[in-house]
Amino acid sequence: MLVSFSAKNWMSFRERTSFTMVASKERQHGDRVPRLKKYQTRVLPVAAIYGGNASGKTNFFKALSFCKTLVVRGTLLTSLIPVEPFRLDSDSSGQPSEFTFEILIAEVIYEFSFVATRKAILEEKLTVIGGSGEKMLYHRQGGKMLLDRSLEKEHFLQFVFQGTRDNQLFLTNSVSQKVEHFRPVYDWFNHTLELVAPDSRFEPFEQFIDEDHPCYATMHEMLSQLDTGIAQLGGEQIPFENIPMPEPLKARLQQDLQESMTVRLRNEPGNERYVVTRKGGELIARKLVAFHPKNDGARIKFDMRQESDGSQRVIDLLPAFLELSTPASNRVYVIDEVDRSLHTLLTRSLLEKYLAGCSADSRKQLLFTTHDVLLMDQQILRRDEMWVTEKDSYGASRLFSFSEYKDIRYDKDIRKSYLQGRLGGIPRILLGSSLPEQRCADLTRRRSR
Repeated sequence: MLVSFSAKNWMSFRERTSFTMVASKERQHGDRVPRLKKYQTRVLPVAAIYGGNASGKTNFFKALSFCKTLVVRGTLLTSLIPVEPFRLDSDSSGQPSEFTFEILIAEVIYEFSFVATRKAILEEKLTVIGGSGEKMLYHRQGGKMLLDRSLEKEHFLQFVFQGTRDNQLFLTNSVSQKVEHFRPVYDWFNHTLELVAPDSRFEPFEQFIDEDHPCYATMHEMLSQLDTGIAQLGGEQIPFENIPMPEPLKARLQQDLQESMTVRLRNEPGNERYVVTRKGGELIARKLVAFHPKNDGARIKFDMRQESDGSQRVIDLLPAFLELSTPASNRVYVIDEVDRSLHTLLTRSLLEKYLAGCSADSRKQLLFTTHDVLLMDQQILRRDEMWVTEKDSYGASRLFSFSEYKDIRYDKDIRKSYLQGRLGGIPRILLGSSLPEQRCADLTRRRSR
């Protein structure tokens, strides 16, 4: 689980911006909030981030994406680190960017942080947070490495540190060198944290095609409940030669694809998807298609390019929500613009289905950004599960939770207050040219009470 995350000097977030999934004392929907008995705390299963266009929602998503990529993929020998500091003042643009994670892995909370410029990792630290204290595993700073006593005698770790490039995380290099001490943290970024951008396409789509796949039936049951008009997805076998792809790539597949191996292909802009498998020495290609019911009860085939943007978005999001519906799931899904191309009732239905499967013992999470104010409803979300981004007059983004407003009761129409500009996070054009400064002052007073 993601316990907290902070970023400083990243894109539009100039000052340190902190985001936490730790639950407040609020009692509403308390039965679905996971409990960490060891830490005597609760961690929220969901968070919604609202805000106007260019307010910072996507920049928050990009911060998480940058960190995951840097940890999992690392950097090339001579490449620059793709940090993007705040550019609207000269001081910040020349300063490093800072990131800190608190994450729950196997009922243990780790704190992982690093400070980076485009040329180098200036500082990196990994700490285990116990119920009664903290234990630093390593601290890299100023060309030196401090290790916990239990690790000091392992001389190989110092060797690995000496081989860690300036533009590389020690965490990443240690795992590549088969050091197992820190692998759980690396694996969390690699396997637990899942990021879904507005234009992301679900890659392992063969579960829509293969009737023997364990998720096939459940996936189609969910699809039929979401009013897409699609009765079933399936695979249409086509000649391999008919796949629209460059001839050199076809020739390479013909040569390299081994017996029983499968590859997935996607063709833009029509979003057509193919599965290619070698069986009996031959390449077998299947194309993902949708079947719609006709008035006479028969079914008619549609290509993916013939489906609406909304239906294609549902197809791409369903695997995430299917994974989150699994009781044993520990995935953390972060979806940018979850409502893109979706009707608000459909988005709400997906959200409600997910929340219905959360409990005190669950360890899965869903974070999403959205413009859909109809999801700003205390019947489904707690105040501490709703966040807002907005920019100040200097172009710097701020992120804050509705739980900071002491006068918002559980039975209050929170949407009305939000749309009136009392909670921030809406386009300033809606407020008129004379109101932003007054609104900012009002926000400060309300949140400081």
